[in-house]
Amino acid sequence: MQRLSQLTHRNFLIATHDALATAFALLASFYLRFEGGEAFYARLPLLLGILPFFLAFSVVICFVFNLTTTKWRFISLPDALNILRVATVLTVALVVLDYAFIFGATSGKAPVLFGRVTIILYWFLQVFALSALRFGYRYFRYTRVRRHARTEGASATLLIGRAADAEVLLRGIESGAVKQLWPVGVLSPSAADRGQSIRDVPVLGGIDDVEDVIRDYAGRGKPISRLVMTPSAFEPEMHPEAVLMRAKRLGLIVSRMPSLASGDVPRLTNVAVEDLLLRPSHNIDYARLEALVKGKAVAVTGGGGSIGSEICARVTTFGAARLLVIENSEPALYAVTERLAERAPGAAVEGRIADIRDRERVMRLIGEFKPDIVFHAAALKHVPILERDWSEGVKTNIFGSVNVADAATAAGAEAMVMISTDKAIEPVSMLGLTKRFAEMYCQALDHEVMAQSPGKPRMRLISVRFGNVLASNGSVVPKFKAQIDAGGPVTVTHPDMVRYFMTIREACDLVLTAATHALTPARPDVSVYVLNMGQPVKIVELAERMIRLSGLEPGVDIEVVFTGMRPGERLNEILFASAEPTVEIGVPGIMAARPNEPPMHTVRRWLAALEEAIAKDDRATIRSVLKDAVPEFGSNAA
Repeated sequence: MQRLSQLTHRNFLIATHDALATAFALLASFYLRFEGGEAFYARLPLLLGILPFFLAFSVVICFVFNLTTTKWRFISLPDALNILRVATVLTVALVVLDYAFIFGATSGKAPVLFGRVTIILYWFLQVFALSALRFGYRYFRYTRVRRHARTEGASATLLIGRAADAEVLLRGIESGAVKQLWPVGVLSPSAADRGQSIRDVPVLGGIDDVEDVIRDYAGRGKPISRLVMTPSAFEPEMHPEAVLMRAKRLGLIVSRMPSLASGDVPRLTNVAVEDLLLRPSHNIDYARLEALVKGKAVAVTGGGGSIGSEICARVTTFGAARLLVIENSEPALYAVTERLAERAPGAAVEGRIADIRDRERVMRLIGEFKPDIVFHAAALKHVPILERDWSEGVKTNIFGSVNVADAATAAGAEAMVMISTDKAIEPVSMLGLTKRFAEMYCQALDHEVMAQSPGKPRMRLISVRFGNVLASNGSVVPKFKAQIDAGGPVTVTHPDMVRYFMTIREACDLVLTAATHALTPARPDVSVYVLNMGQPVKIVELAERMIRLSGLEPGVDIEVVFTGMRPGERLNEILFASAEPTVEIGVPGIMAARPNEPPMHTVRRWLAALEEAIAKDDRATIRSVLKDAVPEFGSNAA
C-alpha cells in the first residue's frame, strides 16, 4: 500500500496503458481463436464479466514487476524480461481461471472458456501489446537524439577503449545524458572487438591505428575533431601518454569518461594528471562509510582546505545530519559552505571561523555542537616554510591538535580522526616532527581513555597517515601546471626524488574507512593507520607526464631543471617507523601500527615545557624538548 500511494500521474497513465494492452491481448486472442463466430459470441458475456477483475489483477502484476514505474525512455533488456515475466504470470492465471473455476461453474456445458490455443495466442499478443509502445517510444527518442546531435553541430568523435566501456558511453549519448558528440567509431585494444559494431558504431581498429583513422576520415571529407578516452584506455599497457601525444599533434580535443563504479551518470571531463599515474584505485565499501556517518553530527577542522573540504563533501554525501566546518580563512570558509549548500541541501551545515590554536574558542565551538565524529584536517604543512618558521608549526600542529583532541573528548564524541602525514615517520622535517608529536598525544589520550573505561565502548582517537595528494593546495601539480603554462622551465628538486600520491577523493574515502575500522567492536588495539598508496612516483616522471599531457615534449618544448633538495626534504618517504609493529586489519587499502607512545604524564610534561619555551621564544629549549620526545628526528632546521 505504501508503494501504491507513491504512484504519480505518469505511473497512472502507464498503468492505464498496460490495462488496455491486456484487454486488447485477451479480446484479440479470443476473437482469433474462435474466428469471430458463434462460439465467440456465446462465450463473450462470460468473458466481459471476468474482464474487469482480470484487468485489475494485470495492473497489480505489472506494478509488482516494475513495469508501471520504469521510464520508457530508458527501457532495456531487464524491462523486456519483466514483460515476459508479466505475460507468463497472466497466462498462468488464465490457465488456472479456465480449468479450475470456469469448468466447474459451467457444469460441463462449455468445458473451457479459452482453451489452449487461445491461451497460447494470448501470451504472444500480451508480450507484443506491452512491448510495442514502449520500444517504439524508446526508438523515437533514440532517433531524435541522433538527429539533434547531427543538426546541432555535434563533434565527430572517436572513442578509445574496450567495447564494454564504449557501450556505456554510447548509451549515455543515446539517452541524452552526454551531448554534443557524434560517435563515428571505436578503437579497441581487444582484437576480439575489431570488425564488430557496438550499438551501430563500428570498431575501426586498435589504439595504434588512431592516426590512420583520423587521416582516412579527413580524406573522405568527414574530419574527426574529438577523441574520448574511456577508463580502459588508461591501463598501463594502453600507453595513454602516447595516445595523448598523437591526439594533441593531430589537433584533437581530448576528453575522458570517468569510471562509473560509484554509479555516476556518464559525463565527460578533461584528462587530468591523476589519470596518468597508472595506479588502480582501491575498491571502497560505500555502504560501510554511509553506516559511519548517516544521521550523525560531524565536525571538520580545516574544512576549507583541500582535504578538509573533500571530507565535508563526502560526509554530507553519505548522509551526515549536521556538519560543523571550522576554518581559519574567511574566503575558504565561505567557498566550502556555499559549495555544500548547493550539493548537500539535506545536511545542516554550520561554518565557523576559528583558529585551532585558540583553545577556549575550540573547546566552546565543539562543546556546543556536540559532534559524534571529529575530523582534524587543520594544519600547517608546507615543508620549506615550516623549516623557516617552525615555531608556528609547533603552535598549530602540536598545540592546535591537542586543543581539538581535548575538545572532542570533552564533548563526548565517538571518535576523533587526525589527518597526519607519511613525513611523521622517522621525521627529518619540522612538518613531520610536529605531526609525529601530535600523533603521540592522540595515542596517549586514546590509551588513557581506554584505561578509564576497560571493556566498555569508548571514544577512539586515531591518526591516519598518507602521502601527497594530487592537485591539493601547495602540491607540485598546480606548480607544474603554472610552469608549463608559462612556457617552462619545470623545476624539480632532485632527479631521484620519489613520493607517494593519491587522489583527494580516494584519500578521504580511505580516511573514513579507517574510522569505521577503529569503531568496530572487534577492533585491534591500533590507533595509527597508514593508507596504501601503491608504488611511489618519481617527481621528474610526474613532471614529464604533465608536459606530455599538455601536448608538448619534455626537453624539447619544455625544459626540466633540477634545483637541489630543500631544507627538510628527503629522497624517499617511508610508511612505518622501525619501532612500530604493523598490524594486518583486513581492510583493502589500509595498514595499521600498534601504539608506541610514551605515557600521558610524560607527554604532558613535554607540552608544559614547550608552552613555556614558546611564550619566551626560547628556540633552544623548544628544539631540545622536541628531540627528547622524538629521538629519531634528524632535521637540520635552525
